[in-house]
Amino acid sequence: MRCPRCKKGDTAVIDTRLTEDGRAIRRRRECGKCGHRFTTFERQELSSLIVVKRDGTREPYSRSKLERGIWLACTKRPVKQKDIDKVLSDLEEKWGRNKSEVDSTTIGADVMKALSRLDKVAYIRFASVHREFKDVDEFKKEVGRLFK
Repeated sequence: MRCPRCKKGDTAVIDTRLTEDGRAIRRRRECGKCGHRFTTFERQELSSLIVVKRDGTREPYSRSKLERGIWLACTKRPVKQKDIDKVLSDLEEKWGRNKSEVDSTTIGADVMKALSRLDKVAYIRFASVHREFKDVDEFKKEVGRLFK
């Protein structure tokens, strides 16, 4: 692993821990040249999972792409990184069970369900993009349904 500060390839692992209920490994590393310490995570890659988009096109699943979308919805909300990591890990496990493809609508619905339990405002933000509300009335209806 290269040091992010000096780019030297000689780093040592100084601590290793399981995270995300054993689904990831967190490693603390130290550069042998400059002494900089940094953290890396090791997760199982779901490269074989294919996302089927609404228009029928297919693309490989990207955790980082989905995580960016969730964080946009969670901007300035009291949501922690560990909560997002747990949501993503749980959902990836669900989607990957005996499947090679998952619809983007399934991904969106599952993320909305998880966000509704985590933070209502983040849910509304994500839903407004995923469901493509056409006007303010649709938006109001969804907010009303959520806060009944």
